Amino acid sequence: MRVVAVVPAHNEEDRVVATLTGLYRQRRVPDRIVVVADNCTDRTAALAERCGAEVFVPADNRDKKAGALNQALPALLDELAPDDLVLVQDADTVLNPSFVASAAETLAADEGVGAVGGIFFGEEGGGLLGLLQRMEYERYALEVHRKGNKADVLTGTGTVFRARVLREVRAARREGVIGGGEGHYSLASLTEDDEITKAVKTLGYRTVSPDACWLVTEVMPTLPKLWHQRMRWQRGALENLRDYGLTRVTLPYFGQQLMLGIGALALALFVTFTVLVLATVGWQGFSPFWTAITLLFVLERTLTVRRAVLLALPLVPELLYDAFRQLVFVKSLIDLALRRQERWVAT
Repeated sequence: MRVVAVVPAHNEEDRVVATLTGLYRQRRVPDRIVVVADNCTDRTAALAERCGAEVFVPADNRDKKAGALNQALPALLDELAPDDLVLVQDADTVLNPSFVASAAETLAADEGVGAVGGIFFGEEGGGLLGLLQRMEYERYALEVHRKGNKADVLTGTGTVFRARVLREVRAARREGVIGGGEGHYSLASLTEDDEITKAVKTLGYRTVSPDACWLVTEVMPTLPKLWHQRMRWQRGALENLRDYGLTRVTLPYFGQQLMLGIGALALALFVTFTVLVLATVGWQGFSPFWTAITLLFVLERTLTVRRAVLLALPLVPELLYDAFRQLVFVKSLIDLALRRQERWVAT
């Protein structure tokens, strides 16, 4: 089978060389590497060409990443056989050298798998905020492994699709089976990777993330950038569920959102109770039950990360980070209910 790598990029001159180097170092090097230079005003396209990649420049694209991919994919897919593969990878990401080979082997071994998504880890740097994101991503990787490597999201940081599955997604949109326009990627979604996961599953395919398909991606260096990123992720996920409705595919995702809501409420109650007890009677006010609950929370936070145990033990940074994520969830839910418009913000 042939493999074509498609790398959508917007002003990624600082990262695109590392991204392409990661592709050339793959155990199974893609047969073609195409950088989709979307509305770039820097040297992204020139650097990509210098590295030996093809460059595709979308024409008058106003639909961000999804629009750029929808322009680039048709001509590429026309040249591919049904079981050839398309890797879609962000330009701020470096793949593990075994990523492509492992994905290809997984797809060759099981016709029921429509796409292989990556397991992402955070790059070094970013101070305390970067460290908290890396710890979050490690927990996510552990959760994927525990669930038998089932992929809840075909992450935009790196996913390998069967060519015929992408064609089927586009055909389903044109026939009205799924929404989002008439292209391969939805133009109606803030989170195109979450939406296309639901599209692939709706067509009857499974999605997986093998352990060897891991990658390293950027972390948000500032709180405002992290806020914009997470608001887009969370609001997009909620809107995708609204658009798809309750189906056998979306039922587990509705359950995840319900658990997020319960988690937000539980965290608020836990913090409120702790503050009230400390303010009134001090540490002696903790019963054995609440002391055990607190210790279990600390142990869970600590044992689910391989690194930064000393940071997890004090609990305060983790509590604040969890509170931040819960605030994103609540704000997204309120905005959706009030039909406030959310826009895609490049990070």
